[in-house]
Amino acid sequence: MKADARAVVDTNVLISAALLAASVPARLVRHLLLHGRVLFSEDTFAELEQRLWRPKFDRYVSTDMRKALLHDWAAAAEWVPVHGTPQRFSRDPDDDKFIHAAVAGRADVLISGDADLLELGAVHGVPILPPAQVLDLLVRGPGS
Repeated sequence: MKADARAVVDTNVLISAALLAASVPARLVRHLLLHGRVLFSEDTFAELEQRLWRPKFDRYVSTDMRKALLHDWAAAAEWVPVHGTPQRFSRDPDDDKFIHAAVAGRADVLISGDADLLELGAVHGVPILPPAQVLDLLVRGPGS
């Protein structure tokens, strides 16, 4: 995988990155923001906003930090329009928005820890991989 990968990152990976600065998701998101592109559709970003504002995160991430994260992610991202009638791919229809964004944005990878997405392996040529595997491929290269 090329170091300047275009990636759709699912909500749980982004929230993990926000909560744990030294985690694999955080290192991966930093790499993507510095060297690649994070892709959002309106639907994927809306889910991130909704989940990040849940009260259960109040003790971990301040209101100001959440506002800053959302602002920075929105500003740094490439926004992908998703047109047409969405096709169903995953057992969980809520996961399909990530696939739609990845396909529409010609992503190099969809990054997720969600079993419903990971079991698909790839959709329309876009691999669906967990954060640790993607970080390994980006940092060490495919032959490592």
